Amino acid sequence: MMNFVVKTIANAAALAVAVWLFQDITLTGDSTGDKVLTLIVVALLFGLVNFLVKPVVKLLTLPLFILTLGLITLVVNALMLLLTSWLADTFDLAFRVEGFWTALLGALVISVVSWAMNVILPDKD
Repeated sequence: MMNFVVKTIANAAALAVAVWLFQDITLTGDSTGDKVLTLIVVALLFGLVNFLVKPVVKLLTLPLFILTLGLITLVVNALMLLLTSWLADTFDLAFRVEGFWTALLGALVISVVSWAMNVILPDKD
């Protein structure tokens, strides 16, 4: 359970950094509390997308992973971020990612920040 909370906090922090860095990744809300709650829900959605959809996409694109020596991972991560944005829109959450290139850069930042947060935060079950 603790590991789940840590990963959700790491995802939320990584998403917050991406929102801060890129003007085409937006998080809107009336108050800071609304934004934090939206960020946590989006982090949960992002974690769910990465848990359920990403392994299927990686399996289906296995030849591309081999051919590109894993660089296609950046594209897959961008697509997972765009899917999260679409789901957030579907659930009427105030989180948007505009465009593939923004998603690609955002996914790169999210991956690095999430990795760093997982190194810093405790990882106990």
